[in-house]
Amino acid sequence: MKKLSYDYYMKIGYSIPVENCHFTIKCFPQNTDRQSVLTQKIEISAPGYSEGNDGLGNRQIYGSVECEHDIFVFHTTGEVESGLRDYEEPAVEEKIGMFRYAHGCNVPGMGLRNYFEELVRAQVITDGQDDLQKSIALMHRLYQDFKYEKNKTTMSTTAEQAWQIGAGVCQDYAHILIALCQMAGIPARYVTGMLIGEGASHAWVEVLAGERWYPLDPTNDCTVTDSHIKIGTGRDAGDCLINRGIMHGGGTQTQEIRVTVAEID
Repeated sequence: MKKLSYDYYMKIGYSIPVENCHFTIKCFPQNTDRQSVLTQKIEISAPGYSEGNDGLGNRQIYGSVECEHDIFVFHTTGEVESGLRDYEEPAVEEKIGMFRYAHGCNVPGMGLRNYFEELVRAQVITDGQDDLQKSIALMHRLYQDFKYEKNKTTMSTTAEQAWQIGAGVCQDYAHILIALCQMAGIPARYVTGMLIGEGASHAWVEVLAGERWYPLDPTNDCTVTDSHIKIGTGRDAGDCLINRGIMHGGGTQTQEIRVTVAEID
């Protein structure tokens, strides 16, 4: 168990002033069985905002800036106690269905289906394993067979496309592992969060084993530790976008993001 401080800073610049914009931001750790939010502070270059939860229960703020501006800044800091449990909250039956079947970026193509069949033939997963053991075995093989490399994929790259490329980042590892788990009949969901030493947001997976969700980090080939801070969950990365908005004007955009997570002694 660790006490962690976090600092998430995002600055968006526009080559042409934006006349007005409407924004939604999901960048807020939540209280779960694994972590407890101790403090939180929000600074934003908007006259005001509202708070609420999306349809998946993720915390968010939303609002608008209805005057010309050429930068938009969001900054949140706080403290979280992490690693309280090895698992997340008990699963709610009526909310499991959406995580049983492929959606969006997780839909496998022929390449991933062939890969999964190879793993089954090689007995990477067997009937004697429970769902958590199967998920961990799939994670270990993915870590061996897929390469971490930046600038190979984009935010819109699917699990199948990343697999064909053979390399990607945490988002791609998460999408592929979700696809593999779902082909094995294991409900799985996408998680966005922060991690000590990353410098940016991070992504991992939660799988349903028994009655609880268990977090796995396929990028680092490990179960999620007390160095992780969870922000939100969804079917794929599209459900967990930290920043989403509609604007009039703006021209070309530039984005600066800085993320720091540190242990508090």
